[in-house]
Amino acid sequence: MSKTSFFQNTIAIVYDFDGTLSPQPMQEYTVLPKLGIKPDHFWSQVEQESKETVSEKMLVYMRLLLEEAHARKINISRSDFQAMGKHIPYFPGVEDWFPRLNAYVSKQGLGKINLRHYIVSAGMKEILEGISIRSYFRQIYASEYHFNFQGIATFPKVLITDTTKTQYLFRVNKGKEALDESINEHMPEHDRPIPFQNIIYIGDGMTDVPSMALTKKNGGHTIAVYPKRSRHDRETCVKLLSAKRVDFIAPADYGPDSKLSARVELLLDAIIADIAYRHEVATCWAEHHLDL
Repeated sequence: MSKTSFFQNTIAIVYDFDGTLSPQPMQEYTVLPKLGIKPDHFWSQVEQESKETVSEKMLVYMRLLLEEAHARKINISRSDFQAMGKHIPYFPGVEDWFPRLNAYVSKQGLGKINLRHYIVSAGMKEILEGISIRSYFRQIYASEYHFNFQGIATFPKVLITDTTKTQYLFRVNKGKEALDESINEHMPEHDRPIPFQNIIYIGDGMTDVPSMALTKKNGGHTIAVYPKRSRHDRETCVKLLSAKRVDFIAPADYGPDSKLSARVELLLDAIIADIAYRHEVATCWAEHHLDL
């Protein structure tokens, strides 16, 4: 660490999307209705084919969407996907959550601490680029299509699965946010712009376990959310809590007086205090010409 500066003063909140910020998979609000396909039938087809062919489910669903569009002679461009994203509904309080937390961190951190928001999703980036809350996210990492010279989606070019989500946590951690930047070279902990203890991961279930486990193992913080009226999803989150995959669980209510808000603010307070402590340690060492 430099003798003259402390730069690990950024907090990152990383969100899953489907089931975390929005109640249903994004395809059920967007491309499936456009194609006239019933969600239950589509996801059953994906499940069946992935088992029969021993295929990655994410690749199966992305390919099937293109095949269904082709069969119906419907071309879907990047702008079509983005336009669909504008109408995705969210859990209560989501749209006001981000500016409110930004203001909270600015106040509690005395203007010296930054807060960034990221999405890491197995869903479709083309849709997420069109969501109404897009401007609040520094980066959105999600699966992507290749578009041909006519601007039509033709095949998957980026695939994000439950396990490959962890790559993007390291991108946030190391500040290597562009996909063409390698994250494989060793980087000392004190050189990483956003150490894991400055990261909060928010997800909704078993598909988030690899990301939760990685974050917790490296000193970060995790929360699982569930719809208020879903007993099944609540029980799943209780299992994650019992297995110590998460620090907290809470209903997916992002309003200012919610249990989720209180618990996230508690974690933010703890991280802000830890940043202040580490900053003062670095200052003390620098005063005596020592290098951490």
